[in-house]
Amino acid sequence: MWETRDIRRLVMVGACYVDTILSVPCFPQEDHKLRASSLERRRGGNVANSLEVLQQLFDGEEDCPVELVLLCVLPAKDSPGTKLVQASLGHVNMTHCIYREGHDEPASSYIIRAIDTGSRTIVNCNDLPEMTFAEFKQQVEAMDDAKTTWFHFEGREVETSLACMDWLRHKYPDVTLSAEIEKPNREGLDRMAAAADVVFFSKTWAEARDFESAGDLLEAQAECLPQASLLFCTWGAEGADVCGPDWDTICHAKWTNDPTDVVVDTIGAGDTFVAGVLWQMLISSCPSSEFSLDEHDRGCQAANFATKLATRKVFQHGFGNMVELGSM
Repeated sequence: MWETRDIRRLVMVGACYVDTILSVPCFPQEDHKLRASSLERRRGGNVANSLEVLQQLFDGEEDCPVELVLLCVLPAKDSPGTKLVQASLGHVNMTHCIYREGHDEPASSYIIRAIDTGSRTIVNCNDLPEMTFAEFKQQVEAMDDAKTTWFHFEGREVETSLACMDWLRHKYPDVTLSAEIEKPNREGLDRMAAAADVVFFSKTWAEARDFESAGDLLEAQAECLPQASLLFCTWGAEGADVCGPDWDTICHAKWTNDPTDVVVDTIGAGDTFVAGVLWQMLISSCPSSEFSLDEHDRGCQAANFATKLATRKVFQHGFGNMVELGSM
């Protein structure tokens, strides 16, 4: 169970991608030629996106220093892809990343963004050998005072992630674990949810299981996830819900934007939500924190802040200036 305690480090475990985004007037027909309106190359990946937002939120938080750590597989240290990732995460500790010497290409996503509908079609390519449990264990054992660490796992490579979570739970009984349950076709994600203290569900995962709202999903999950203290579920423009196993009611969060705002970039909105929740929960764990809220109110406050942050994010390209957006 997650409890308010002094957490000094956040380790984000997942994949880091380099995204190539082609914006086109409309989605191309098969075997046809179409001129792109623009091309953008930037760092992507769920946990890396969240870290880019988190480093902005923690910048200037002198009373609550939390070390941000990325633990993922990258190509050779001197490869252009690795340098691009490093440049985008300037304040993040990357010494515990696993570098695949002999590999020059990072995991990559090629995204076709149709301007007329806002749809995104994504093709992934990843030739990097995935992280093993032994590699994860070695990196964690090299960290000082891992017991005061929060580990967040992207919902991928499920069997390895479960082995890592189980080992952490036995090695450091007080460690905090969170997991992202996003892709509906990945088997075993329900077991990752059962192993975590804080769980993030996606709308697509919920709909694939015939739930019609975030609240319906959380009501069902709260009964079968005794380990979890907080369960979040995002639902696109409808906002997000949060609940705990002993809550009488589900807290709903929705941010009403200016009607003149135009959606320009939805890539990473969910990652921004995760970052907002993690920041709020970590801030509340600091000894100097002025938070005196109970678990219910902390969860609701985290959901409200994260929803506001994610809503505002879709009205801009990328993840810059998120602190200014978060203060709105």
